[in-house]
Amino acid sequence: MLLNKILLQLHDGADLQLAVGQAYPDIMTLMDAERVTIYQKDKISGDMVSRFKVADELKEIRVSSSTTSLSGYCALTRQAVNVADVYDAPALSKIHPALVFQDSFDRASGFRTRAMMVLPILFHDALLGVLQVINRRRGGPFSDVDVALANKLATILAQKLRYELQATSGPYAHLVHNGRLKQSDLDDIKLRSNKTRQTVSQLLMREMRIGAAEIGASMERHYQIPYMPFDPALVIPKELFQGIKESYLRACGWLPVAGDRKEVTILIDDPSDNAKLREIQSLINAQKYIFKLGLPEDMLRFLGQEVATPGDGDGAGNASAPVRTETAIGEATDESDAAVVQLVNRLLMQAYLDRASDIHIEPAAGTSPTAVRFRVDGSCLWKEDVPTHMHRSVISRIKILAKLDISEQRKPQDGKLMVRYKGNPLEFRVATIPTVHGESMVLRLLTSGAKLMKIDEMNIAPHYHSMLHKVLGQPHGVFLVVGPTGSGKTTSLHALLNHLNTPDRKIWTAEDPVEITQKGLQQVQVHPKIGFTFAAAMRSFLRCDPDIIMVGEMRDQETATIGIEASLTGHLVFSTLHSNSAPETLTRLMDLGVEKSSFADALLGVMSQRLMRKLCSKCKQPVPLTPELQGDLKALYGERFEDDCGAYLGAAGSLFRHGKCNACQNTGFHGRVPIHEFLVASPDLKRLISQGARLEQLVDAACQAGMRTLIQDQVIKAFLGYVDVDEALGAR
Repeated sequence: MLLNKILLQLHDGADLQLAVGQAYPDIMTLMDAERVTIYQKDKISGDMVSRFKVADELKEIRVSSSTTSLSGYCALTRQAVNVADVYDAPALSKIHPALVFQDSFDRASGFRTRAMMVLPILFHDALLGVLQVINRRRGGPFSDVDVALANKLATILAQKLRYELQATSGPYAHLVHNGRLKQSDLDDIKLRSNKTRQTVSQLLMREMRIGAAEIGASMERHYQIPYMPFDPALVIPKELFQGIKESYLRACGWLPVAGDRKEVTILIDDPSDNAKLREIQSLINAQKYIFKLGLPEDMLRFLGQEVATPGDGDGAGNASAPVRTETAIGEATDESDAAVVQLVNRLLMQAYLDRASDIHIEPAAGTSPTAVRFRVDGSCLWKEDVPTHMHRSVISRIKILAKLDISEQRKPQDGKLMVRYKGNPLEFRVATIPTVHGESMVLRLLTSGAKLMKIDEMNIAPHYHSMLHKVLGQPHGVFLVVGPTGSGKTTSLHALLNHLNTPDRKIWTAEDPVEITQKGLQQVQVHPKIGFTFAAAMRSFLRCDPDIIMVGEMRDQETATIGIEASLTGHLVFSTLHSNSAPETLTRLMDLGVEKSSFADALLGVMSQRLMRKLCSKCKQPVPLTPELQGDLKALYGERFEDDCGAYLGAAGSLFRHGKCNACQNTGFHGRVPIHEFLVASPDLKRLISQGARLEQLVDAACQAGMRTLIQDQVIKAFLGYVDVDEALGAR
């Protein structure tokens, strides 16, 4: 394999520059590119420097960490960049408003740069260099497969650069290697640092008698950034702080110490923290950033705050000297603080960009950070940690936006907030609830103005098509769509109404809230607090000459009874219910107290649904249908397996497992697909309903009439290529 050959060439070469030169033709072949440039980090200046072969030349190119070039932006953010056309200014501005392509080389050489991908070369989260790949030889943009291959090459280069730069595996690893402390002592200090307000450097200086200069030198070996000790003669330009509260600077772990808005020097305690790097860019909008390592204690001293630390003279210091931890490090920030405002705005915007349905803000015990998780495609994914001292301020900021009481922290509250992103209104439903560790909050992104789905886009299994169209062709009756909260019931109902929405029909809907609007429908928002309930809305609809009525939920006997009576007087009624399955819906309504014979006469059908994660079309991987796998699927599906799935058994590549790519955030899934149970009210089923039959009898009758269970439909969706075959089998 070519990648292994490159690995051996780089590994065997004593000199990295010569090794890269020897491997360069194979690197070009591997990447199928016209040019490949490898930048190494200059420890002194922080610039990315190319000292390796570039095309047929050997020259040095310097790139600064900045937002004004692709390689500089990659070095600054440690994020991979893949651009189809570097001259497409709008595409670059979407990545960052200040991002442009530096075309000086193109103008001087006549070379035309088109597609470019730039990736960080990282070793244990420390940036060692940047890999830049230009122009696919076959034309077009670089694919996700190309990016994945480049990532593997960057990993190989990181190992070689690590030895070239003598980088260590952690910020304090050099102290362990030199025998200044044991790994067990370091692990214990890190653990206690997380539980207290003391930093690792404070504990190292006080308990291990290691001076600040030694700690800085060790951090420098890992992060490959120069350490900057406290200098009492340095005067920090106050204009760099404009608009930033000093209380925030005392706690954020970074500090601007020199320069201006064009080129600024930032003192930072952890250059691998992407959240800090994003905050720096949002609050200090400079063209070029120069980073230097600083201890948290030194940053406080730069801000004029006296913090007692052991002396550095002999590296031992004064073991008995108290290390004063100021409360400023852990004090709560104000909800109007710039950092809090930026953080909340970023979370709301990122949730929209990541297609998240919910944001979960979850406090933890003690000084552990607050976790922020996004629910994407039905699964919760960790997004970032919020420092403990910012938790209450973040909660208060969101409460202010949602017009909730910020002083009330003992009982749950509910509200809504509206923000705009690039002109698009984003509406969130906010719910708070007190926990033993503080207030927890969930924000649900409402699908206001969501796309109206067509009936052919509902991903209904083929054997249900004729059944559904037969039901929708009936002039009157009750049809229910059921499932748990968030299973897509409203979306499916509107797809059905869209199919029936013709000029000759009058359609009324009562919803809470109105999430999807469509032309031709008279849609009403109910207000239970003023007595305008679903039942009251339906009574009003019956006086307004409807053909079709849709009511948001049959949650009580009154609403269900009115809906059944409306269907028996010549109206087509649609509604939803929270139920685990289609047959259970029948017993649920009977338990509400509806008249059994009337319900049996009115019922047309019930469609139960769930949402499953949909395989990413770009990275899903085919799975061969082995006899063992076929046996497992048959055992799960049941006796109708050959009849229902026989057409798929001979098809090659009909089953898939998830992979990983950038398009799906390396989850293997993109979007969701519904699975259905479709119960049609056959004569036998109607008779059983009127007799008050048991659930088992209703299930048997429904299956005889063509219903397939949710588990069976899940297997069919796996054969159709929508669902991961392992997840389908996991339903057993």
